[in-house]
Amino acid sequence: MTATTVLTARALLLDMDGTLVNSDAVVERCWRRWAERHGLDAGEVLKVVHGRQGHASMAVLLPDRPMEQNHADNARMLAEETTDTDGVVEIPGAAAFLASLAGLPHALVTSADVALAAARMAAAGLTPPDVRITAECVGASKPDPEGFLKGAAELGVAPEDCVVFEDSGVGIAAGRAAGMRVVGVGPRARAHRPDALVRDLAQVRAAGAADGGITLHIG
Repeated sequence: MTATTVLTARALLLDMDGTLVNSDAVVERCWRRWAERHGLDAGEVLKVVHGRQGHASMAVLLPDRPMEQNHADNARMLAEETTDTDGVVEIPGAAAFLASLAGLPHALVTSADVALAAARMAAAGLTPPDVRITAECVGASKPDPEGFLKGAAELGVAPEDCVVFEDSGVGIAAGRAAGMRVVGVGPRARAHRPDALVRDLAQVRAAGAADGGITLHIG
């Protein structure tokens, strides 16, 4: 972006992987092993998995497999991912961005479960928001908007007054389906035409507004 975009909101809803935390190395390791076990092309698998809960990705990739098998496989995958934090780092600017949101309404909305979210945020040296919508909180994975709608409800803010930060296609779709504006973070977001796009969070500045809202300077 060459010009600064200004957005106003009453609350921000933040994805984790690819948005606050760069976990691509471990995601690729785990899903490549999974693809090999199931005789699938790892490159094609990695096109599907970003942003979704693991069992939802498995349902896309193995559509004829019973969901109870996907849930059991996902539990094993989550345990594997939670103990593997090698290469997990913050997205540039994430720590400063989160610090700037102190006292402002914001929430984490992630497809990770509680344990994985805690492990990755800690590995990246980030303090998570007080309000966290994790996999345990929802019945449907992104691109379903449930997680973002629950985040807005927890914060007491109307969906249309929220801005979502997301990196993945399914996450951007979920934010849109919730009736929210979306700031895309990183290269994966570009193809999905978010309302604004940044390379990383170093390109975003947030400040409290006089009316109690949040002003975002993007670019």
